[in-house]
Amino acid sequence: MKLRAGDWVKIRSKEEILKTLDKNGQLEGLPFMPQMFQYCGQRFRVFKRAHKTCDTVNGTGGRRLANGVHLELRCNGESYGNCQAGCLIFWKTAWLKPVSETINLMNQSSHTEFQQNGQLVNKYWCIEADVWTGTRAKSQQANDEPRYICQATQLPYFTTLLPWWDITQYFEDYTSGNVTLGQMLRGLVYASYYNLSKVGIGLGRPMRWFYDKFQTIWGGVPYPRHGGNIPVGQATPMATLNLQHGELVRVKSYKEILTTLDTHNKNRGLYFDAEHVPYCGGTYRVRSRVTKLIDEKTGKFITLKNVSVILEDVYCQARYSGCRMFCPRSIYSWWREIWLERIPKSIDSAAKPGAEKIS
Repeated sequence: MKLRAGDWVKIRSKEEILKTLDKNGQLEGLPFMPQMFQYCGQRFRVFKRAHKTCDTVNGTGGRRLANGVHLELRCNGESYGNCQAGCLIFWKTAWLKPVSETINLMNQSSHTEFQQNGQLVNKYWCIEADVWTGTRAKSQQANDEPRYICQATQLPYFTTLLPWWDITQYFEDYTSGNVTLGQMLRGLVYASYYNLSKVGIGLGRPMRWFYDKFQTIWGGVPYPRHGGNIPVGQATPMATLNLQHGELVRVKSYKEILTTLDTHNKNRGLYFDAEHVPYCGGTYRVRSRVTKLIDEKTGKFITLKNVSVILEDVYCQARYSGCRMFCPRSIYSWWREIWLERIPKSIDSAAKPGAEKIS
């Protein structure tokens, strides 16, 4: 199926999906995670076609994925020690069907079956227990720290390298409904401007100044790659708000946040990315606090020294991401509490539903 963003699909039954998986609970290297079973038989809308993604394991840039989509569903971490990253889940189209489809998977799937003792048997013999077993590395000893295997840790194995100059990806970004023509044009303008500003000595600063002035005229996002001023190695400021799920906050202005960053654009080790900038000045709900998550390189848990906050509907939109423009993975942005301001409950209670979201 060539699904487009906005299409409605039905997730196949547990039995149908198990028939597509190998003994490790994977299809073409992509793990089917245990918490995905709860959605079987339900209808969901396609968020974006996952024909490409970004490599957060080895940092190789863009990666190509065959027959994949993202639905409006994120990992809850329950099968992985309650990891708090909240990653968008990858779904193979073999696990889905259009809501109007009535044909059984047995009649159209590509899995291989054979006869054994006169009975039809699935080639891979995958059962639900295999899917659960597939969440842990097999080599670890009983007393070892758990090493998890999830879609994020396995990303290099179910994708292939996608060079940024491969123009076919951008054509599919548009035809899939992932990106509008206006978004593509704005991305092209920014990428051209950014690369031009890197050419020649002394050209970058006046070009960034002009970019900001032009954007101010029509209310656009300022140049997203300004740098902080605090010397690297010097302590950056912090704040403790103890924000909790559901609270309404305002993201401080870009200028205010720059005063909390070192010259590497970090605050106590957390990088303030260009993809954060479009959200500056907006108001959003707190989704969760982040204290622990799985290290995608090792599969082991890491505990954060300083708590970060995830906001509802605030994620990387790959507007300014080098070599992976328009990546649909939509990874949640992390925020230091010093970058946020709590909105008083009296104002919060008067806020209109949806008023805190940006377009």
